[in-house]
Amino acid sequence: MTISSVQKVTISLPQALLEFADQRAAQTQKSRSQVIGEALAAIKTQEEERLAAEGYQFYAQEAAEFAAASAGSVATAWAATEGASHAG
Repeated sequence: MTISSVQKVTISLPQALLEFADQRAAQTQKSRSQVIGEALAAIKTQEEERLAAEGYQFYAQEAAEFAAASAGSVATAWAATEGASHAG
């Protein structure tokens, strides 16, 4: 992240979360902003991975359905091709 891409914002947090963020910042020798930014980045990554997995599952299911629906036509075309190659 470059300095020019950082925006300063004001947020409100419950006291317990603020204390946790401060403890985490002290443990990791980072600023409170870095701790909160990393937490949001982790959530963003998890969401992107979840969406990618859902997309993969959708297209895998769609491909399986297409394969099942077209299996008869493929078998017929294959048999016709095999018959033509043996006739020659």
